[in-house]
Amino acid sequence: MAKFLIWGGEGWVAGHLKALLEKQGKEVHTTTVRMQNREAVGALLDEIKPTHVLNAAGSTGRPNVDWCEDHKEDTVRNNVIGTLNLTDCCFERGIHITVFATGCIYAYNDSHPIGGPGFLETDKANFDGSFYSETKAHVEEVMKYYTNCLILRLRMPVSDDLHSRNFVTKIAKYDRVVDIPNSNTILTDLLPASILLAEHKETGIYNFTNPGAISHNEVLKLFKQYVRPDFTWKNFSLEEQAKVIKAGRSNCKLDTTKLENKLAEYNYKVPEIHEAYAACFQRMAAAGVK
Repeated sequence: MAKFLIWGGEGWVAGHLKALLEKQGKEVHTTTVRMQNREAVGALLDEIKPTHVLNAAGSTGRPNVDWCEDHKEDTVRNNVIGTLNLTDCCFERGIHITVFATGCIYAYNDSHPIGGPGFLETDKANFDGSFYSETKAHVEEVMKYYTNCLILRLRMPVSDDLHSRNFVTKIAKYDRVVDIPNSNTILTDLLPASILLAEHKETGIYNFTNPGAISHNEVLKLFKQYVRPDFTWKNFSLEEQAKVIKAGRSNCKLDTTKLENKLAEYNYKVPEIHEAYAACFQRMAAAGVK
């Protein structure tokens, strides 16, 4: 019998995973044990004896990744040492681990321009504009060698509510937004796929977003259409944005061919990002979310 243990138990994505697994009738446990505490991690794994660990822990910063610029040691301990320690402890015990990572390790360039091909799982990270992204890129380079590890790269995750961690909630509160196409992860579409991949003990790196890319303006237009008809917003340039943030922000499109092909083996299809957003906002409206 599958038994799931979710790290980062009080977190946003962890909460969605727990609810989803319980709905599926699976045995699920959560924890807030610090990943870098090897003794505590080992003791919990030996006590619960999970068949699958889902790692949704780590430092993204509050209220955003700018926090990581001023807390570098904490960020390294959580995002690098902790992530590797948990993965290694699982490896020693023959436990499969799924790591919810980030695709915010790339930036558009000459070979991957806006509207051009997306970055592949095998492409080297080329974005180091934020310390958060730098730590995530470094740890992935090491973690990918573990044969018990599935690495799922989320980007700008979106839930069917206006939770404070929701990408839409964040940009809807900004005075001004940049208007650049990006890959996004609609959790309702992708989290069931993460459980499917974990249960089949898939390993390696996957770009874990809906196919395609969508601009901030396109997102907010759909939000206005379905959820908040009186909503308005303003744009500004990357240069103007740089003056009000500490750390740079990754803008990129990820190629999802590998993910789509793998999920097709299990008859699972992830909708294209524009369709996915429309469906997400329709679910919000139906639930009375404003």
